Amino acid sequence: MEHVTVIAPAKINLSLDVTGVDEKGYHLLDMVMQTISVFERITLTKQDSISISSNAKFIPTDEKNTAVKAAVKFFEYTGIQGGVHIHVKKTVPIKAGMAGGSADAAGVIVGLDYMYHTKLSMTQLCEIGLMVGSDVPFMIHGGTKRVQGTGNVILPAPPMPNCYIVVCMPQKGVSTPQAFANYDKIGVKTVVETDKLIQAMSDNNIYDVAKYLANDLEIAAQSDATQPIKKELIELGALGSVMTGSGAAVFGIFDDEKKAFKASKILRKKIKSVFLANPISFGASVKKKK
Repeated sequence: MEHVTVIAPAKINLSLDVTGVDEKGYHLLDMVMQTISVFERITLTKQDSISISSNAKFIPTDEKNTAVKAAVKFFEYTGIQGGVHIHVKKTVPIKAGMAGGSADAAGVIVGLDYMYHTKLSMTQLCEIGLMVGSDVPFMIHGGTKRVQGTGNVILPAPPMPNCYIVVCMPQKGVSTPQAFANYDKIGVKTVVETDKLIQAMSDNNIYDVAKYLANDLEIAAQSDATQPIKKELIELGALGSVMTGSGAAVFGIFDDEKKAFKASKILRKKIKSVFLANPISFGASVKKKK
């Protein structure tokens, strides 16, 4: 297998609850995460060394790039003396809380497993992913999951009910380390009722799902755009709205496709990046040739 193409979806957080700090100083989280139909496209070509290119000029082209780090960790983990050229066609904005970089890393790990016929288990793929970043194991799994700890505990969750998701990325992104530092400094918790959110999904009740959207980092992200976008999404018909991850992207969920489409069209006139998406049931996946 000389060439492999992987489709790697972005994610949103339906909930994010900061539950503590471990002995190493990492924040412990309890989250409901969902992959959506906004995709990065990763093309892998077998070669002797590791290199990367992209349609995006702003991403690093060394081991600071999560995709490159993922390739390094894959070859270290498997003991394979191999290499790959990675081309990332970026769609997901950076510093958005949508895990675009983690999606790229997940795509590389899944793609290399296919390219080199290693047939690693999901557990093994996620072990490599966790060496790269806390969101990578979930981005390999995809779908709807309850994610705990530092991203290392991935639990099944009922699928998100059918709906339409409008995601808005403002001009200015948010640094994840800074958001957590601000959270520690501010010390203000949001009411995050994860069990009730899980129950709402189990009941296939999109209205209660919308009711229990919550994010502990929303205040700490200190993005001036968050509240105005949330307000406008609600005014345009969203059942509920919340910031995703550490920000700065904000999304609203709609039960009506026409309302969601109209909202996205209006918001595109004033916001940097707007996506109209659906929840999907998969993570990074090799695109098989027909």
